[in-house]
Amino acid sequence: MKIGILSYHFPPEPAFIPGSLAEELAARGHEVRVLTGFPDYPGGHVYPGWRQRWRHQTHSERLTVRRVPRYAGGDGSAKARMASWLSFAGSVALTGRRYLGDVDALYVFQLPAVTFAAAGLLRLLGRVPTVLHVQDVWPEEEPERAGEARRWSGRLDATLRRIYQEAGAVAVTAPSMRDLVVAGGADPDRVRVVLNWTDERIFRPTEPSRAARRLIRRDDRCVVMHAGTIGVRQGLETAVRAAATLGDRMDLVLVGSGAEERRVRGLAAELRAENVRFVDRRSPLDMPELYAAADYQLVMLRDLPELRGMVPGKLQAALSCAAPVVASAGGDTVALVERARAGLSCPPEDWAALADRFWLASAIPPPARVDMGRRGRDAYLREMSLRAGVDRIEGLLHEVSARAATSRR
Repeated sequence: MKIGILSYHFPPEPAFIPGSLAEELAARGHEVRVLTGFPDYPGGHVYPGWRQRWRHQTHSERLTVRRVPRYAGGDGSAKARMASWLSFAGSVALTGRRYLGDVDALYVFQLPAVTFAAAGLLRLLGRVPTVLHVQDVWPEEEPERAGEARRWSGRLDATLRRIYQEAGAVAVTAPSMRDLVVAGGADPDRVRVVLNWTDERIFRPTEPSRAARRLIRRDDRCVVMHAGTIGVRQGLETAVRAAATLGDRMDLVLVGSGAEERRVRGLAAELRAENVRFVDRRSPLDMPELYAAADYQLVMLRDLPELRGMVPGKLQAALSCAAPVVASAGGDTVALVERARAGLSCPPEDWAALADRFWLASAIPPPARVDMGRRGRDAYLREMSLRAGVDRIEGLLHEVSARAATSRR
């Protein structure tokens, strides 16, 4: 097949889902054309050594990547993000018909940032069948919007509803997300679950280095580690309160940074939680050894309706590394952990319940923890791996292409 891929982010940005999908489809013999922007994530500035221009195209065997300019504001404000999204949509509209007009099927890596570009491209390409892979059904603004932010949110919602209805198939990253996209206008018969995978070249079972042990462990007590963003969605204050009640029975190690880091650090200081430690953000290449140095990986999401249909990427990374998990979340995240018997779980934003899970985690013997990790790794390979995910996406691309061909006949 000739397959088009539309993605707002693409490697060298940390966008391994569209990046690895493109590589794997090309390796399977398809001709793949990617339409994306110039790399600027997460800082909002184009990477050193890159210059935005119109005719930037790279080729490898069966894979072509076309990059188009977009506004790179860098200040992270809502207006800057919207300017970037709309400028990307305009660039896609100018180049999309010629570049992707003859593809057999189009894959869209659907984030809020790509919504306007996807809508315009579907209109330009007319009858090209499309698979929409939905990553987030909610705009990135806070619910308490006002004025202009609310108007843009309404336009985003209306545009998203239109592309749900126009897509030949909609893939969702968690079972509960299916209900959300159907409520948003998608045909329920065309919605499929395709769980995200992780970067398997990095996240795989390994042994901890001496440096990783020194960084994560102080002694032989149980270590629960949270890796990644310290933000609003994670609600890590709950974890700090839970850990503070257990004293020297366990350590909570938070690796990373984010908008809520100062608040979480302040709470740990206020509670005098000496068993809560903070480690600066590390390269993804370092993380498997840090995972191996800890006893459990902590996966947290707040108790919000839009998060119940979300599976954070750190879960796949932990399971791929055969790391047992403590999950404080609702919906699909906890369901996946429980079904795989890959760790412990409790309801979100309940520090007493999480403290109980921390206590139980520390009491479980090391061989049983290894068994949890092995079961999680098996579940990852079976349900969430690159091979499993690309098999499903490839099947959907064939399905929508065949359906479109039948319709034309």
